[in-house]
Amino acid sequence: MPQPTPPSVLRSPRLWIGTGLIAAVVSILFALLYVGGNVNPRGNLHDLPVAVVNGDTGAKVNGRQMNAGDQVVAGIEKAARGKDSIDWQVLTRAEADERLGQGKLYGALVIPKDFTATVTGLLAPPQPPAGAKAGAGAGAGAGQQAGAPQAGQLAPPTLTVLTNQAAGSIGSSMASQATQKAAHAASAQLGKELLQQAGGSKAQLPPAARLMLTDPVTVTVADGHPLGARSAMGLSAFYYALVLVVCGMLGANLVNSQVDSALGYLHADFGPFRQRMPLRHTNRVRTLAIGSVLMLGLSVLMGTLVEVATVGILDMDASHLGLLWLYSVATVFVVGVGGLALFAAFGTPGMLLATIVFIAAAVPSSGATVPVQALPGFFRTLAEFEPLRQITDGLRSILYFDAQAGAGLTRGWTAMAIALVAALLFGFAVTRFYDRRGLHRIPRPAEAAGAGAIPAPTETTEAAEAGAAGSEGEAEAGSEGEAGSESAGESEVAGDAAAPAKG
Repeated sequence: MPQPTPPSVLRSPRLWIGTGLIAAVVSILFALLYVGGNVNPRGNLHDLPVAVVNGDTGAKVNGRQMNAGDQVVAGIEKAARGKDSIDWQVLTRAEADERLGQGKLYGALVIPKDFTATVTGLLAPPQPPAGAKAGAGAGAGAGQQAGAPQAGQLAPPTLTVLTNQAAGSIGSSMASQATQKAAHAASAQLGKELLQQAGGSKAQLPPAARLMLTDPVTVTVADGHPLGARSAMGLSAFYYALVLVVCGMLGANLVNSQVDSALGYLHADFGPFRQRMPLRHTNRVRTLAIGSVLMLGLSVLMGTLVEVATVGILDMDASHLGLLWLYSVATVFVVGVGGLALFAAFGTPGMLLATIVFIAAAVPSSGATVPVQALPGFFRTLAEFEPLRQITDGLRSILYFDAQAGAGLTRGWTAMAIALVAALLFGFAVTRFYDRRGLHRIPRPAEAAGAGAIPAPTETTEAAEAGAAGSEGEAEAGSEGEAGSESAGESEVAGDAAAPAKG
């Protein structure tokens, strides 16, 4: 008798509703996290650290000591009152260089030591060429002296803006714009004062000179902490960290599936072929321990290959290669163990949780593209403990800042140690709780019998089906048919009980 065709699984409302809800949560969560952290960096900017270095020694003007550098600093501080977008820090040049070299400053405005002298020199009367005093008989020699710099002429006043791409490209750009704006505002203010002084003097300046006094200061831009040409403009540390995090997640997923396949909990498909290992009843604690050991071995392999690919093949700028290798292996291992702990605690949803923790919430709060000071408050809080930011800071220290402990390396190692301990404690505590409650992934035969189920017989499902077929033949013989039918029913039940035990 033909069997009725089962209804299509696509007609199941549960399939559509469950899948749709998961897809909806993932899509809106990723959109809110990724775009929400980066959509308005200027509006969220608070306390971006920028230095002001006043090296001006001042000069005497009409018998009075004057320091134009102090006026520039006072003007910046006055303009910054009531605003918290930029954290202006007045430092010495040595202090500024040290903090730029540790990634603690995104830029600096440097006032040179001769700033006052060059500013006041703009009002000094021009010196006549030396050839004019020698008379017309000087000839060609007078022409050469007239074209040469004269003793009374000084270089134009200059302010230098230092950038720091090693601390972050966008943060360095924002600091550069703020310092250039402050420099041009200082130049305009000094120009007004110079024009007032020129108007009160007896000597009249030529129109060209008066035009130059309206904006007398030249603003130059220089790199405060130069990077190599193959450092992705200060983003190579972030991309390297992201690769390590993805490797750790993929490694945890691979380890989880391979361990389950080896223990017989899952089958492995290779194209049209399917392989299933004999079932080995293993408690959850031991399963997590096996996965963690396997993850350690994979971390050594993956961390090594990542460094070989980026430094050896792609020629990425890098130093301290031994430390970089150790940091890479540790990062992959810590992320992998964190993923395994989530898998062990939550099962299949653990993969989604790992993606949210290590990618969706980590990338926008890493401070690698948009600086932490330009993130919304929620993402600033995430940045304090999200792993990607700590990993990136450690890699910046290794790749850009000569592996200085204070440049983020200590923070990176500390964060990874805390994350590893927390992941292990969480994972083994949850799995031990499951084991003590008897919540095994597949019940053991003795536990199934104790629960009232029929224990699995030693014969296989095929043998049970053969017994069932034999009993059906006996049923045609008459009075012995009923006994044969009962035997067949028992065999079918035994076969059904054997199937899950075998799986």
